[in-house]
Amino acid sequence: MRISELCKMIEDSIRSGRYPLDTDVQKKLAAALQVINRSDGEDLKGSNIRIETRVQELYVVSNYVPNIEHLPGVIELDIIDSFKMICRKLERLDHGIQMK
Repeated sequence: MRISELCKMIEDSIRSGRYPLDTDVQKKLAAALQVINRSDGEDLKGSNIRIETRVQELYVVSNYVPNIEHLPGVIELDIIDSFKMICRKLERLDHGIQMK
């Protein structure tokens, strides 16, 4: 599987509600989620895998090495955790959440 395909699959799964989302804010912001491959290539066995999880102007970039056991599952869990963390940060912003 290519990294971009994995990113798109996880993004679509979160948007479609496959994963239980904890708050109404997370449900609303799921539509704004972007999961982007920032690696140099598409190979899950590449030497430096970078995945960006973005909601509006906030994002998290996670780095991985290819020898992690069950790497696609680890990436999936990290993206879900990053998305929820970004949602909590957006909830706390003084000016409120800007739904685009």
